Amino acid sequence: MTTYSGTREFEGATFVRASFKGATLRFSDVSGVTMRGVDVDGLDIDSHDLFFGSLVVNGVDVVPLVDAELNRQFPGRELQKAQTPEGLRDGWVAVQDAWRTTVADTPPALVDAHVEDEWSLAQTLRHLVLATDAWLGAAILRTPQPFHEIGQMFTGAESTGFDMSIFRTDTPGFDEVLTVRAQRQQMVTDFLASATPELLAEERDDPWGGDWHPSVGDCVRVILEEEWAHLRYVRRDLALLRAGASEAPAPGADG
Repeated sequence: MTTYSGTREFEGATFVRASFKGATLRFSDVSGVTMRGVDVDGLDIDSHDLFFGSLVVNGVDVVPLVDAELNRQFPGRELQKAQTPEGLRDGWVAVQDAWRTTVADTPPALVDAHVEDEWSLAQTLRHLVLATDAWLGAAILRTPQPFHEIGQMFTGAESTGFDMSIFRTDTPGFDEVLTVRAQRQQMVTDFLASATPELLAEERDDPWGGDWHPSVGDCVRVILEEEWAHLRYVRRDLALLRAGASEAPAPGADG
């Protein structure tokens, strides 16, 4: 199968009676794409940025519908937008309870398993360590070097000039991942316990060097968004892995 990477040759193009059946788009810009008279049976879209824009299907913006359904599936998710210390504390408790259930229900054989091109449970927890280090350690607390060595960096970080030498190149054991993850969770719990409206309103810098100057409350909301989004990814992928395992033939079943 042909792979197109880093290309802009399709911008503004028109495709008529073309087949994209089975195609995969990753980290690609499809904003403003118009589709008319298309067969979308089984079309699977996953976009973390979905809730910052619109997605119109048959004349209906489905973003609010998707948001509401995810809130139904993940009780407490709506609190990721909370504006008060109390709301953010309740949101943090809700997402940590959900994560606790997911980790406890995952058999050891699946903690390092992953769907193609996606992170495993262990890698996801390492990424959440990184997210906490960035938005609590670097942004809110202004710690000079907040990153733990087992953090899982996002795809493409190397191209931004970030110093990757601070991270280990070996794969940590799951017990170590859980230990560091618990430490970061406690850091957020402790911070929120004494957070005030005045503190949440204070301005901070983007930990990744962007032009955005979020408030402390914004930084906490980013942490909550990361937690809920990656919980959804992990539950989605674990369901696929379990389904694949159940469909696999038993040893010796083929003769």
